[in-house]
Amino acid sequence: MKKQQQHPGGGADPWPHGVPLGGAPAGLGSWKRRVALLPFLRFSLRDYGFCMATLLVFCLGSLFYQLSGGPPRFLLDLRQYLGNSTYLDDHGPPPSKVLPFPSQVVYNRVGKCGSRTVVLLLRILSEKHGFNLVTSDIHNKTRLTKNEQMELIKNISTAEQPYLFTRHVHFLNFSRFGGDQPVYINIIRDPVNRFLSNYFFRRFGDWRGEQNHMIRTPSMRQEERYLDINECILENYPECSNPRLFYIIPYFCGQHPRCREPGEWALERAKLNVNENFLLVGILEELEDVLLLLERFLPHYFKGVLSIYKDPEHRKLGNMTVTVKKTVPSPEAVQILYQRMRYEYEFYHYVKEQFHLLKRKFGLKSHVSKPPLRPHFFIPTPLETEEPIDDEEQDDEKWLEDIYKSACERQDKIEPDC
Repeated sequence: MKKQQQHPGGGADPWPHGVPLGGAPAGLGSWKRRVALLPFLRFSLRDYGFCMATLLVFCLGSLFYQLSGGPPRFLLDLRQYLGNSTYLDDHGPPPSKVLPFPSQVVYNRVGKCGSRTVVLLLRILSEKHGFNLVTSDIHNKTRLTKNEQMELIKNISTAEQPYLFTRHVHFLNFSRFGGDQPVYINIIRDPVNRFLSNYFFRRFGDWRGEQNHMIRTPSMRQEERYLDINECILENYPECSNPRLFYIIPYFCGQHPRCREPGEWALERAKLNVNENFLLVGILEELEDVLLLLERFLPHYFKGVLSIYKDPEHRKLGNMTVTVKKTVPSPEAVQILYQRMRYEYEFYHYVKEQFHLLKRKFGLKSHVSKPPLRPHFFIPTPLETEEPIDDEEQDDEKWLEDIYKSACERQDKIEPDC
């Protein structure tokens, strides 16, 4: 007797000779329909598994993102630099004014480092580009109390954006008082040349009017006004010695009392602030390249600045700010200044190196002439102007090179390889 075929799940197969033409009824035969649809189900399950795996990866990535504290610092800096952007900015109705770059810029200009030339340019640019140029009538108060800092930061932060605020003031930490930290820019120059320019400017002013110096320093006695620069340096007058000579670094170090003490602490803090808070710190001796980089970094403010600067009419205005009645100190006096300003020079060369690195990234070449020979008793630091601003500025810087040459000629009689 022939045995009945067994069902795979157990028991006899109800249709040993095949499925009836009408199809299997519901119930025990429903698995037959599932078998017929298996190829389709296998394809859908594979897709479903892939989607679930993708969702799992996304969830794990989101969890890691939250646990790690958000996006990398690089992206945060990039967003701060470029400004916030949303989907609606690109696909919705255009806003009244789109700020492609930071809308808050502070130029805490260092005295006698070309700031009056730059401010003249900014006045023209603010009218041309429609940004808010915020200036101050206070010129001689760079160190502020805590309350004065809070008040100034409040006034700056409430200015109509986009704004560029400029004033002679040491670095202000907006975030310390709960404000948004703006983008800083600045320009410095060779410390000895800056000091000498300030020394004679306080006494005799510039070509805008010889009586201006009387208004600026009315209490200065005549013997002090005509004090010989060599005597001031060699006899160690307060104006020609520390802490008066420690001038540039506090503009970048900040308002802390130790920022006014010549030393490593203030120097390192100034370097740190340059790296973290300043978009650009330029060198006055290469002003045209400074303006070119500002135009590329901040076009909303500085677009077209180089063409304005090179315009002959603007040059006439700029030449009116050249300090008058300068005299050349002796090599001995210059050497003493070098020794007293060694922290200033370390900072100056650090900034200069960073500036040249930035220039190379943008394909700008420094046209460096062969440096003059240095007497052995001089501290070896390059003081020559690499790219003179104009003829007057070139003459203003050339005196140091002449000192080197004359001193070297005297030294050559003793040591032929000076």
